[in-house]
Amino acid sequence: MRQNPPLRLAINGYGRIGRCFLRALRESSVPHNLQVVAINEPANLESMAYLTRFDSTHGRFPGQVEVGDAALLIDGQAISISHARKPEDVDWHGLNIDLLIEASGCYGQREELSKFINAGCPRLLLSHPGASGDDVDATIVAGINQNSLTGREQLVSAASCTTNAIVPLLDLLDREVGIEQTLLTTLHSVMNDQPLIDGYHHSDLRRTRSAMQSIIPVSTGLARGIERLLPQLTGKLQAKAIRVPTLNVSAIDLTISTQRPVSAHSINALLGDAARGSLKGLVAYSEAAHASIDFNHDPHSAIVDGSQTRTAGTHLVNLFVWFDNEWGFANRMLEVADHWSRLWPQKNN
Repeated sequence: MRQNPPLRLAINGYGRIGRCFLRALRESSVPHNLQVVAINEPANLESMAYLTRFDSTHGRFPGQVEVGDAALLIDGQAISISHARKPEDVDWHGLNIDLLIEASGCYGQREELSKFINAGCPRLLLSHPGASGDDVDATIVAGINQNSLTGREQLVSAASCTTNAIVPLLDLLDREVGIEQTLLTTLHSVMNDQPLIDGYHHSDLRRTRSAMQSIIPVSTGLARGIERLLPQLTGKLQAKAIRVPTLNVSAIDLTISTQRPVSAHSINALLGDAARGSLKGLVAYSEAAHASIDFNHDPHSAIVDGSQTRTAGTHLVNLFVWFDNEWGFANRMLEVADHWSRLWPQKNN
C-alpha cells in the first residue's frame, strides 16, 4: 500500500511556540503525517537557525540545523523561509500548504485571519484564542472536544496553555463532584511582552516593570475562555493571573466549592485514577516534593501536585497544578493538528 504524502504545514511567527511546535514534530511519540515546509518570521535567517539549534529553556535541538538558500535545513530537509510582516505578502498559494500554524499571536479577529485564507492558506490553527468565539470556527482543547471537529473548518484555535492545563481538570471535577464556584490564580512564567528593565512599552502600567525583579499581576481572559468550552460553568468562575520571574513552567492555584462532599484523599484518588486512565497523556499526578524546574519540557497539559491538595470542611477543596506553558501546549497543538488533518480529504500521490 502506498502511503499518502505528508501534509504540508507552514508556521507564521517563529517565537517560543513556533520553535517548540517544530521541535515537537520531531520529538513527539504521537504518529503523524505532518511536515513543516515553510516558516514566515521577520527575524533574519541566521538568528532563526541559531535559536533553533540552541534553546536556553529546552536545550539543544536533537538534530542537525543548517542555513540554506532562503531556507532552514533540518536534518537536510529544506524549510522555505520568508520575512513578511503582512499575511498577504507571502505567496502561500505557491507554497501549496495544507495548514498554517499561526504562532505570532498578532491576529485574533476573523477579518485579520481571513487575510491568510485569501492569500492562499486553506486552514489556520491558532496558538491563542480568537478575539471572540465568533472569530474562529472552533476552539479545541485536546482530549476534551476534538471530536467536535468536522474537517470543514478553516479557522481553529488551540485555546491557550493555561486553558489546556485547567479545562480537563474542571471538566472531570464538575462531572464527578459538581462545581458550585471556582477561583483560580495562574502563576505564569515571564513572557516576551515584559521588559527586563523598567520601560515605556505597554499601556498596562504593571507591564512596564522589570519582569525578573517582581511578581506582577496582569489581566487575563481565562475565565471567559473556560466558559466558552465549559458553558455549564458560566457565572461560576473567576480568574487572576500573576507573572513570576522564572523562564518556564507555570502553576495554577485552584479553589473549588463542590456540590458533593469531598476529602483531600478522595480528590487525590479521583485525579490519580484519571491521570492513569481517562486523562492519561494529558494530565499527570505526583505527590513528590517538587519545584517548578522538575516539569521543564514535560509534555503533559497539567501535573497535579497531590502533596498540596487541601480541604476546608467537606465542600471546599484547593489544588495546585504545574504545567510547562511552552512544551505542553506545543504538544497539544500538534495533536489538534494531527486529529484535524485526519478529517480532511486524502491527498493523492
